[in-house]
Amino acid sequence: MKKTFSLVLALFIAVFTMNAQQATTANQVENALQQKAKLTKSSIVKNIQFTNIGPTIMSGRVVDIDVNPDNTTEFYVGYASGGLWYTNNNGTSFTPVMDNSPTQNIGDIAVDWKNGTIWVGTGESNSSRSSYAGIGILKSSNRGKTWQHVGLSDSHHIGRIHINKNNPNEVIIGVIGHLYSKNKQRGIYKTTDGGKSWKQALYIDDMTGVIDISVSPTNPNIMYAASWERMRKAWDFDGDGNGSAIYKSTDGGDSWKKVTGKGKGFPVGTGVGRIGLAAFNDNVVYAFLDNQFRRPAKPARKSKGLQKDDFKTMSVADFLKLDNKQLNSYLRNNRFDKKETATTVKAAVRNGSLKPNHLATYLEDANSRLFNSPVIGAELYKSTNGGKTWKKTHKGYLDGVYSSYGYYFGIMGVSHLDQNKVYIGGVPLLKSDDGGKTFTNIGASNMHSDHQAIWVNPKKLGHVIDGNDGGINITFDDGKNWSKNNPHAVGQFYAINVDNKKPYNVYGGLQDNGVWYGSSSYRFSRGWEGNGDYPYKSIGGGDGMQVQIDSRDNETVYSGSQFGYYFRINLKTGKRISIHPKHQLGDSPYRYNWQTPILLSPHNQDILYMGANKLLRSMDQGVTFDVISDDLTTGGKKGNVPYGTLTTISESAFQFGLIYTGSDDGLIHVTKDGGTTWKNITGNLPKGLWISRVIASKFKKERVYATLNGYRNDDFSVYVFMSDDYGQTWKNISSNIPTSAVNVIKEDTKNKHILYVGTDNGLYVTFNNGSSWHPFYKGLPNVAVHDLVIQERENDLVVGTHGRSIYKTNIAQLQHFDKYSTKATHLFKLAPIRYSSRWGSSWNQWSQAYTPNINITLFSNTTKKVAVTVYKEETLVNTFYVSVDRGFNTIPFDLSFSKKGKKAFEKATKTTLRAAQNGMYYLPKGTYTVKVGKEQQQLVIK
Repeated sequence: MKKTFSLVLALFIAVFTMNAQQATTANQVENALQQKAKLTKSSIVKNIQFTNIGPTIMSGRVVDIDVNPDNTTEFYVGYASGGLWYTNNNGTSFTPVMDNSPTQNIGDIAVDWKNGTIWVGTGESNSSRSSYAGIGILKSSNRGKTWQHVGLSDSHHIGRIHINKNNPNEVIIGVIGHLYSKNKQRGIYKTTDGGKSWKQALYIDDMTGVIDISVSPTNPNIMYAASWERMRKAWDFDGDGNGSAIYKSTDGGDSWKKVTGKGKGFPVGTGVGRIGLAAFNDNVVYAFLDNQFRRPAKPARKSKGLQKDDFKTMSVADFLKLDNKQLNSYLRNNRFDKKETATTVKAAVRNGSLKPNHLATYLEDANSRLFNSPVIGAELYKSTNGGKTWKKTHKGYLDGVYSSYGYYFGIMGVSHLDQNKVYIGGVPLLKSDDGGKTFTNIGASNMHSDHQAIWVNPKKLGHVIDGNDGGINITFDDGKNWSKNNPHAVGQFYAINVDNKKPYNVYGGLQDNGVWYGSSSYRFSRGWEGNGDYPYKSIGGGDGMQVQIDSRDNETVYSGSQFGYYFRINLKTGKRISIHPKHQLGDSPYRYNWQTPILLSPHNQDILYMGANKLLRSMDQGVTFDVISDDLTTGGKKGNVPYGTLTTISESAFQFGLIYTGSDDGLIHVTKDGGTTWKNITGNLPKGLWISRVIASKFKKERVYATLNGYRNDDFSVYVFMSDDYGQTWKNISSNIPTSAVNVIKEDTKNKHILYVGTDNGLYVTFNNGSSWHPFYKGLPNVAVHDLVIQERENDLVVGTHGRSIYKTNIAQLQHFDKYSTKATHLFKLAPIRYSSRWGSSWNQWSQAYTPNINITLFSNTTKKVAVTVYKEETLVNTFYVSVDRGFNTIPFDLSFSKKGKKAFEKATKTTLRAAQNGMYYLPKGTYTVKVGKEQQQLVIK
């Protein structure tokens, strides 16, 4: 009996271990960063240049602003997943200062302006579905030129950093901790030696961290801190609890005492959510609360006609007695399918195929709990005695500020010149001039909603800098007028796509910034401000999601916003239709993922696939849909986030109806007959993980790729798999990719051995089907890569990042890797260039000279120094030496003669060359030969 029990226990533990994903440890993350740095140095693609192609005017989420108190036109802005940016001209332009750091994910920043030291708490302070974890605390002592990791590696998310103004080596950190799992590195940490060592000054429990710290401007020893209990799962977010409270320190953060509790006027208990703080002085402090306690129930108001709740408990007999006119009115007012009438519905109830309560559940969806919870919401409290007691500043509810997702906000500010001038940020930005008794909305038409950071000038009334989901806005008149300051590309893209126009357009859906498209030839310029025509165009709002373009006309576009609210639009005519399939009456409501997958069939562009928890197919461009599967998930879980949803769809180019789907709860299915039958092919893959991609191969019918993502378990392991038998068996091809959750895999369009993988921390390529991987580096920071697409005609790899907008690079040379990979050196063909008599000249004395340039690209199997020689027939016209790395190299050449080459050319051709305006001598029209070792290519100047 004992042996049997032990065996059963062992089997249970083994099964549980296989299904339960463990959070990645801090050591694993640190090792991965070292591994990537080492891998980048040896990468054969590290010199492949990426170009950012915008867009810019729509931004990513701002998390913090730090302004020079002695020069308010100089400040830093931290973005959730777009890094740190610096301006010294009041936001007219910005420069990135973290591109050489191991992450772009930020929770908070703090600057010692006297010494030029920057502290960055990595890992976003918000707790949204795309709030990326960090790697601890980064410090720069040279204004961002270099960065040093100074600890708290397991913190994941940082709430606030404060530098003691009297001692810059003394720093207080508010650590929120893991988002999806429990951990102990939470609370408040303090260093007195500039980050060499840390002391945990406040620890509450393994689910509660510190989201905000506010220091008295009159006494740096007096601090207030807001703790926050929260835990997110893929299916649920709990953003409140007993651990959420306010603490106070009177000794510079060495010790802390809770100043909220029963009888003190501030709410306590399970409904206390996120708290934002703003101290005016030692005793006056404001607290901005997300109150998740439920509002008192209001007496139900009886409306005319039948209501949804009437059907929930209605008997069949009572239902059949209903007046047909009333029932038809209910069906039409609630937009039931036109085929549903009082007659047909009663017949279905009579024969038992429908129940009366189905007429209520038809109107519900998987998102109703998330957005319709009647919570108290935003509240502002004030203490005038150093936190001994608190009082709510206003009467009634602040409706529309938080709704039920106050966890996303919680920022506020108070003027140091007037304790009654208070600012609070939620969906709108509100101002109070009477200490929070009344508020006015100070948002503007050029200002995004969802406010995440605020700086109030301590020396000048009315000067405020606001950071929101759309970037930076500045006002000097207390919100009457705002400037928009988004000249840099920090968009958070979920998905991208391209069309086949010339030049081709790039499309994409952004976090809270809608859907945009623009030319792939985009280069940053302020020229559009002169003509008012920005190169990118908006075609949808909300949180922009996936995009599909009908390749037959490049005008018909499918896209939309979160939870499956899509549309079809004709870009030429502007005509659009709404696409949001509803379940059949009597069926369970569809569950749509935040980023609902859509796919146009490669076999017929009239056919649109759409994933809910079932796969839906339209044969008429999204007008009507049929269900072609049962539930392809594990069935969902109780929570306030839709779960048990499809996340990815792929149809084989070899066969219509050979379709793969992946779900957020870890299932992969395949149908070979257009949905008549389905097979679960998850097999021995890790269980319960988000299927970020499943992709049918273009080169082999039986081949399929799958990437799994453990981010929602705080599991950052790399899961990349390939199958050559329709998913019956899977092979792990993640190989040497350093630990980082995987979002996307893309098969090359020309070379069956080449794959590209986008992770939460960069982009990789393999030339041998996953046996080894190489990271890209040049021009592409360590940022989350969410989507990849290849424009086949141009051989461009287009990269959609969640934090730095869109990049592209040409991969034509990579696609022929098999042909030259064993050669010592390979010189690629040179594109012809058109000669101009303006080379070396400027239009006037105030403009710079126009200088030509070409890139000589070569592949080398070793790191070495090479001579580049340029010949005109037998005459050597230029020689220069460069060091090349193992791998791909780009060598710039300015098309000039060397001194010796000029003399040799003039002698051979019996001509006299004329110097350009800048004193240089440029190659005339003709055909030249460029040589590197034994390799040579023609250079044509037309």
